[in-house]
Amino acid sequence: MTGSSTNNRMARNGIDWGSVAIFFSLMLLGWLNIYAAVFDDAARAGFSMDSRYGSQLIWMGVSVLAAVVIMLIDEIYYHILAYPSYILMLAVLLATLFIGTEVNGAKSWLRLGGFSVQPAEFAKFTTALALARYMSSYSFSMADWRSRLFAVLLLAAPMAVILLQNDAGSAIVFASFLIVFYREGFNSWVYVALGMVVFLFVFSFLWNPATLLAAVIVICTLIEGFMNGGWRDKVRYLAAVALVSAVIYLAAALLTRGEAGFYGCLLAAAGLSLIAVGIYAWRAKLKNVLICIGMFVGSVAFTQVVDTVFDHMQLHQQKRILNLLGVESDPQEWGYNVNQSKIAIGSGGFFGKGYLQGTQTKYDFVPEQSTDFIFCTVGEEWGFVGSAVVLGLFCWLILRLIRMGERQQEAFGRVYCYGVASIFLFHVLVNVGMTIGLMPVIGIPLPLFSYGGSSLFAFTLLFFVAVKLDSRRRESDGHFGARPK
Repeated sequence: MTGSSTNNRMARNGIDWGSVAIFFSLMLLGWLNIYAAVFDDAARAGFSMDSRYGSQLIWMGVSVLAAVVIMLIDEIYYHILAYPSYILMLAVLLATLFIGTEVNGAKSWLRLGGFSVQPAEFAKFTTALALARYMSSYSFSMADWRSRLFAVLLLAAPMAVILLQNDAGSAIVFASFLIVFYREGFNSWVYVALGMVVFLFVFSFLWNPATLLAAVIVICTLIEGFMNGGWRDKVRYLAAVALVSAVIYLAAALLTRGEAGFYGCLLAAAGLSLIAVGIYAWRAKLKNVLICIGMFVGSVAFTQVVDTVFDHMQLHQQKRILNLLGVESDPQEWGYNVNQSKIAIGSGGFFGKGYLQGTQTKYDFVPEQSTDFIFCTVGEEWGFVGSAVVLGLFCWLILRLIRMGERQQEAFGRVYCYGVASIFLFHVLVNVGMTIGLMPVIGIPLPLFSYGGSSLFAFTLLFFVAVKLDSRRRESDGHFGARPK
């Protein structure tokens, strides 16, 4: 009895109450904004539990109860149940493909009695636990390619099933775990390559092929320069490629009577130079130079298939990307949501119109204003100041989660806390970004603000397991049978 009392007292004393206070403050502010988003004459007449704000209040109560239960359970069970819960959730995701309910084109919801749940929201939690357990095991090493491959497969499995459900937004969230991989020592070249993919995909719509190819040559040369130095040699190399390209272009123009394409000439010049550089790098065993050459070849290959990738996207995804990049302007159809969102946020000015005084949200000009576009209500009614406060609270919470991870004595807690922080960060950046036209509309909620019981409950699970692990941090003693920090 005495030992149990001591453990409970240790848990109470170890709880990061500051983070808990920020979490519940955001939850309360989220509910106030949901109330404002659906506020009408019926709401003015009386409080209704059948409304969205009433339903969200019930889920808030359930989430608070879940938080209490999480804090009462010994943290060792989160380690023990990591793999079983991951496998169970993967099975649920697969079942949803066959027996799920389709909402907005995505078959990602399950009907349970009188309410619906979205398993993809809970898959983030189980994936975070599974990755934490695997990446904290004694057999795991980020230097071992088998360990890296299995970690990626743990991440890719739920992501692939959710993509099959046609819920690309929820699937993309799992990419946030790449931040965890980076913290644990994943090869930085992978992130450079992913950055190049994003760059090429975006600018393939904005630049012509020759300009894009020239940019790839310059970027790959600069990357190699940052890795190895020798900037004078890099400048000479770029100048040589430009000169050879010009000579080839002029020669080809004379032979074809002015019909030569500069893209082919530039590609030929770059190809010839890379053959020479590649032979030299191979003999001198310059690994970074060979990697940059491989990156260039891969980039050129990717630019040839961008159109194919784009053509396989759904029409609404294509239109949203083109509207975001300014290639097309369609404020009355595909760009309507974002256009109305920016009008609502901009109309709030510096201090906002006041609580329950938002006309854009009150008269339903903004679609999905209580879910994906809930931040419009913040911007319109609370203005720049209120928006800054909300974003500041989110930043503060994420930084505290990172601090929780860094002070863990065991890798399990560190990996898990970083996973939670990454998920929160990704959701906030993308959701707020899409409401102000900086991100494509992919339909992911703003944590603790957007209406939805699945989202609220899942974020509560994610956060309070991190708090529980942090409250019992101890010297590494093999408690979980895991590798130390």
